[in-house]
Amino acid sequence: MQTSEFLEIAQNHFDDALPFVLYRKPNASVIKGVFQDDDIVYTSKDLTESGFVFAPFNAEKQTVLMPFSVSETLEYSFVISEVTEQNTRDKKEVQQESENVLNDAKDFHINLVAKAIKGIVEGGLKKVVVSRKEEVRLTESNPMALFERLLAKYPTAFVYCWYHPKIGLWLGATPETLLSVTGNRFTTMALAGTQAYQGDANPDWKAKETEEQQLVTDYLIASLESSVSNIIVAATKTIKAGSLLHLSTKVSGVLNSDLMEVVKALHPTPAVCGLPKTIAKQFILENENYDREFYTGFLGEINSKEKTSRNTNRRNVENNAYAAIKTVSNLYVNLRCMQLTDVKASLYVGGGITKDSIAEKEWEETVNKTETMKAVL
Repeated sequence: MQTSEFLEIAQNHFDDALPFVLYRKPNASVIKGVFQDDDIVYTSKDLTESGFVFAPFNAEKQTVLMPFSVSETLEYSFVISEVTEQNTRDKKEVQQESENVLNDAKDFHINLVAKAIKGIVEGGLKKVVVSRKEEVRLTESNPMALFERLLAKYPTAFVYCWYHPKIGLWLGATPETLLSVTGNRFTTMALAGTQAYQGDANPDWKAKETEEQQLVTDYLIASLESSVSNIIVAATKTIKAGSLLHLSTKVSGVLNSDLMEVVKALHPTPAVCGLPKTIAKQFILENENYDREFYTGFLGEINSKEKTSRNTNRRNVENNAYAAIKTVSNLYVNLRCMQLTDVKASLYVGGGITKDSIAEKEWEETVNKTETMKAVL
């Protein structure tokens, strides 16, 4: 199947107001598509179903499910092509509009950061992640074209285009894995700290970022201890996502419980909510002054069946007879995302606040993050 044919199927589904999702896993070349046969809003009760889930930040709200049982699933190999530049005049107009909006948003966000720092200094909070939404007028409203641009710009991210006529259209390129499970083996990551990429993929990190990363890692391990075993914590690495760098620590082990129990322990992660989780979440809901919806929620395939082999040598037919069908789930935190309508894109960005945060720099970090998404608009 050619790229144009695959995207045409998605476009037809979109034109017919039928739910679908296109996605590519990090560092992969295969694009998968799930095309639901009807426009019913299915939900997951306990993550025991098989399908693609899209969950909001607020875990008390419903997780949307596209069941594999009522969907057609397709895949194809994606070849990166040239990304068409937008008209220069349109880009300048959008940039000017964006600057006007930013002038109003800056004061609110800086005050929000200051309030978060005060909450940490006075006790109760150790860290809280505050965010904002920025609306940008679209010069390109074709979701398939934007999806292709995301694929080309973010080869190491989980890239997706998700649509349900009764909910909305979302696209994103997230660098953060919430949880990957194959059989009873799991992998997750602690992700925190951000700085702009300046040509050095291994820069120096300041105490604020390294301490924030350690807080996230320690929380992650403590949260998992009751439901997993044989925990292995890898060395912290710097990873690149578009024009930004982050600190990432891989954690792996063996699951001793069901998927729902582990996801409850992880979501929302300290990287998108804060510590302690309950207090940080309450601060966010009371002070951010907007609904995050699916931003900083999670998404991905759950309980899909994949064939795995003990032998990587395809010519050894005898050993390949021992191949097994394993249950696989791959969930990602919904970062670097946008919600689209016909005329505008809503971009969502945030940053982790600790006692060492500087409000002006936290604002600048959100601006850097929005620029990475505006590059595809």
